[in-house]
Amino acid sequence: MGILNTILQAIIQGITEFLPVSSSGHLSLYQHFTGNDGEGALLLSVFLHLGTLLAVFIAFRDTIWALIKEFGFLVRDIVKGKFKWSEMNGERRLIFMLVFSTAMLIPFVFFKDFFTGVSEDSSIMAEGFCFLYTSIILFLSDKFGSGKKIPKDITVKDSLVVGAFQGVALLPGVSRSGSTISSGLLCGFSRDTAVRYAFILGIPAILGGSVTEAMDAAKENVEFYPVEFVIGFFVAMIVGLLSIKMVSWLLKSDKFKVFSIYTFILGVAVIGVAVYELATGNVVCI
Repeated sequence: MGILNTILQAIIQGITEFLPVSSSGHLSLYQHFTGNDGEGALLLSVFLHLGTLLAVFIAFRDTIWALIKEFGFLVRDIVKGKFKWSEMNGERRLIFMLVFSTAMLIPFVFFKDFFTGVSEDSSIMAEGFCFLYTSIILFLSDKFGSGKKIPKDITVKDSLVVGAFQGVALLPGVSRSGSTISSGLLCGFSRDTAVRYAFILGIPAILGGSVTEAMDAAKENVEFYPVEFVIGFFVAMIVGLLSIKMVSWLLKSDKFKVFSIYTFILGVAVIGVAVYELATGNVVCI
């Protein structure tokens, strides 16, 4: 597999997991153009995703810890019969909304093989169209997303909408962070709320997807590269932390639209390459 190759993929993962440009899409392109695709690449992606997952825990540790403590209080109130939906504070409401958003992934489980097949096929045509989709939702959220909702204002409808957008982001080329941040903004979230909600919501999705992919790879007896995978994990974590700070700054400074332009150009270019490969039968390699 190679340490340099692993580090390059970890950097791509760390940068693109949080910037709204699709980490899975960029990894798919890298693996396509360098020939590093297949089940082995899928197992490496698991470790890279877990690295960025740790970055989320570190970056949002205060919010996550507050949610954990509030969950304990929630259980206590339910047991004692003191729970009232109308009297929930921001943290308690956020817990329920995150659960509702995550539950929206359940219908997409039935299409897991389809999503995996798109990610591992020899063509990058689907990735190109998915990049264009990402561009569109980023453009719309930048143009129309200017709300002020904080966690205590999030409705069940908002959580279901954001959850549905996250489900579509299982496709390579559709950004998870871009989808959830954009849908949050379109639902009227404040920019800070949209970022925090999107990244914390990604925790169960990334963890669940990684466990499932690891189990699938284990069934195929995929070769394990402990040194490369550990290096990739920590590089993705470090780069991911820097990316989280960057995306927060870009959103607050009204520079989010640059990603809509980037993903549009990338989508058109990828579709062009895919058409060329289909027409000539030659795979473009680096």
